[in-house]
Amino acid sequence: MVGSYPEEFALLVGQEGVLSGQRWPISNNMVIGRDDTCDITIQDRQVSRHHAQISVTPEGVMIEDLGSKNGTHCNGKMLTQRILLEDGDIIQIAFAQQFIFLSSDATVPLDQPYHGTFISNNPLTGLRLDKKSRRVWINNNEIDPPLSVPQFQLLDMLFDQEGKVVSRPDLITHIWGDEQAIVVSEQALDALVRRLRDRLSSIDPKRSYITTIRGHGLRLDNSQ
Repeated sequence: MVGSYPEEFALLVGQEGVLSGQRWPISNNMVIGRDDTCDITIQDRQVSRHHAQISVTPEGVMIEDLGSKNGTHCNGKMLTQRILLEDGDIIQIAFAQQFIFLSSDATVPLDQPYHGTFISNNPLTGLRLDKKSRRVWINNNEIDPPLSVPQFQLLDMLFDQEGKVVSRPDLITHIWGDEQAIVVSEQALDALVRRLRDRLSSIDPKRSYITTIRGHGLRLDNSQ
């Protein structure tokens, strides 16, 4: 288990399984498997000796299955090729261990240039969203690099219900889907909220847009 780590590193955090609660900064390529020589060792017979690999590339952090017997899944889909990881992705190693990937800068490339109109509950100040391009502005300053898909989904759901409290289970289902919702931990949502707050405060450090209502959920406060 890693006790401290540089904030600029992406993280892999153990969830369901024997490594639950442990975390690893991703500064170099890492092999996950049962063998003692692996960077992350999972002592379970369902896990292959060299099961999967995390790679740091110029495009971002990627994951691939290394021909394991029981497979590697990302967000419920079995890996058949190397894929780029995004903030909040859920990784399942065989049936033995689950991880959540937390990116260092929480960015994803935009699929297309900006088209259409943005949505704003306050056109001059506060938050504005463009759902199609996933662009976000605060006080007319665009968040750049853009939010990750999970971060935008979280903000978008709160934005649509501005001023109302959205329950944590509803947020988890909206972001990760019905199938993954049953295995996504409260820690995963908390980490996602923390990173989204950090991105918003980087533009407007004087305001806290996302308010936690203990025992109920989260609320977006976008009005002056």
